[in-house]
Amino acid sequence: MSEQVFQGHRAVTIRHLQKHIGEEVLLQGWLYNKRGKGKLYFLQVRDGTGIVQAVVSKDAVSPEDFETAAKMSQESSLRLIGKVVEDKRAPSGVEIQPSRIVLVGESREYPITKKEHGPNFLLEHRHLWLRSKKQMAIMRVRDEVLKAIRDFFYDRDFACVDSPIFTPNACEGTTNLFGVQYFDEMAYLTQSGQLYGEASAMALGKIYCFGPTFRAEKSKTRRHLTEFWMVEPEAAFYDLEDVMLLAEDFVSYIVRRVLQNRREDLEVLGRDLSKLEPASQTPYPRIRYEEAARMLLESGDETFVPGEDFGAPHETFLGNSFDRPVMVTHWPAAIKAFYMKRDAANPELALGVDMIAPEGFGEIIGGAQREEDLEVLEERIREEGLPEEAFRWYLDLRRFGSVPHGGFGLGVERTVAWICGVEHLRECIPFPRMLYRIYP
Repeated sequence: MSEQVFQGHRAVTIRHLQKHIGEEVLLQGWLYNKRGKGKLYFLQVRDGTGIVQAVVSKDAVSPEDFETAAKMSQESSLRLIGKVVEDKRAPSGVEIQPSRIVLVGESREYPITKKEHGPNFLLEHRHLWLRSKKQMAIMRVRDEVLKAIRDFFYDRDFACVDSPIFTPNACEGTTNLFGVQYFDEMAYLTQSGQLYGEASAMALGKIYCFGPTFRAEKSKTRRHLTEFWMVEPEAAFYDLEDVMLLAEDFVSYIVRRVLQNRREDLEVLGRDLSKLEPASQTPYPRIRYEEAARMLLESGDETFVPGEDFGAPHETFLGNSFDRPVMVTHWPAAIKAFYMKRDAANPELALGVDMIAPEGFGEIIGGAQREEDLEVLEERIREEGLPEEAFRWYLDLRRFGSVPHGGFGLGVERTVAWICGVEHLRECIPFPRMLYRIYP
């Protein structure tokens, strides 16, 4: 027997039941919820693509199958054969009238019930928490974001060239990195694929790398994970303006895709779409760091120190000042990475850009035009006290056909959190890794 055929019926997913109204189909999934008694049971069945109600009538199934429905408990797996009937009152627009019910795998005393559970309990049971309606919706939105990312770059002739996870040196210093023993020497789990992305861009022109990155910051805020996913495009002959145009086109494309294909999931999450829709259109507002600092000072924020980086409250204020992501440019060079190109009109400023999401979701993109001059970059490395030998290969990119270039990194979980309107990043990755969380 094929896994997708049972008693002569081919399996149909809940998402596509609308196409089979009036037909008898095979549905395979899990019991999400149940109510009823006597001669009628209402089974809420989920299969990962959605949830549908199956109305089990005692007169329509065998006594054995009706007993199966009566005894079946939450999250038991099942197969049912039934007729698809239109029901405009139902969220899926249809219901199932079963003629056959088969218990596949019994579920006893499922730990996540309708009662309120604390975050620690839910994280301890993350492998089961993923089955909840809200978490499934978030994962489907995340999936759409991942597909949109790849489609966007494919359509614009960017090649995917992934960077290594083990690196001999840090991108911006080793303070917040996980050091690992790599045979007879020390290596680090990457905090960014950018430096290797620059090498790939010098070969292929326009590239992006896409994978997990790691930060060993001992932070417990809702905006931090120790393992998170980043997509990092890099392009030869790009200046800061090119980087910003790419960034706003990229983010607006992702938002449009989710609104188009995952609107139902956003509605499950209670997302206010009126606040998300402006981000589907460009241009995005642009302000310099100097203007952003002035806005913070005029707001009466006493925690902000001019010349320093923005903290979460500062990003929240700036994001809430606009109806779509805002790009902050021309940062004090002293607080930015050594590889950022300086502004020719004012060398105290770096040609960097941070994109801050609205509604308090903070920075989702950090990018810059890179320094392409060999001598300038060598001097920066010495000033930062970085190991020159570890960056020898990186400097080779400036020795052999250097060109202006730039790129950015977008944090997937922060982007998903903003699009979904979810407060904590821990819900935006299947199995979060945090300061005190590495299980399950």
